[in-house]
Amino acid sequence: MTTDTEIFQTIAKMPEPLKQELLHYAKYLIQNYTKMEAEEKKTAKRGGLGIWKGKIWVADDFDEPLEDFAEYM
Repeated sequence: MTTDTEIFQTIAKMPEPLKQELLHYAKYLIQNYTKMEAEEKKTAKRGGLGIWKGKIWVADDFDEPLEDFAEYM
C-alpha cells in the first residue's frame, strides 16, 4: 500500500470536523515547508571565498605578547 492510498483511506474514515482540522494543518505544513526551502536556497547562495572581505580586520599587533601575560613569559 502506498502512502497516498493509506492517507486517503484514513481521511475517508474521519468525521467532517476532523477533516477540516487536518486540511488546515496540511496547508500550514506546506506553507512552512515552502518557507524553509526558500531560506535554504537563500543561504545556499550565500558564502564562498571572500564573503567577509572588507568586513573584518586583524590588528597590526595581533601577534605581539599581551601585557597581562608578561609575568609568565
